[in-house]
Amino acid sequence: MGRPIQYAVVLSAEQAQYLKTITSKGSGKARVMTRARILLLSHQGSADLEISRALGVSVQMVRATRKHFVLGGLDDALFDAPHTGRPAKFDGQERAAITALACSDAPKGHSQWSIRLLADKAVELQLVEGIAPSTVFYILKKTKSSRIAKSNGASRS
Repeated sequence: MGRPIQYAVVLSAEQAQYLKTITSKGSGKARVMTRARILLLSHQGSADLEISRALGVSVQMVRATRKHFVLGGLDDALFDAPHTGRPAKFDGQERAAITALACSDAPKGHSQWSIRLLADKAVELQLVEGIAPSTVFYILKKTKSSRIAKSNGASRS
């Protein structure tokens, strides 16, 4: 016999109807639809292991969905919380300035820009307070043009 259910799911008629609507649409995020199915089956009294096997998810996901519903409500169970992340250190204007610098002529004594040289020059010109060469590489990699290509990619001639 399975583990006793710690977080029992009891849905109101409106909640059950909302979840049935989500699962019957067939469009939307698969994760949300799976969680809706978990809640519906939990409300019907199915055990975690049964739900897990029926939906092809882990027992842990079933338990976590139940817990989120009981402690936080329907939206908390269905949708992920927004991810907190560190904001971008360089805005579009600073990125554009570094890209423009990379497209300019290399300094005297150099045949082309190196990533380290670009980082040092960006700080020297006060485009940014400080920047790692790897960040310069990342910024330039995000652009569609190539610093070393013979063409800028605009035409094939």
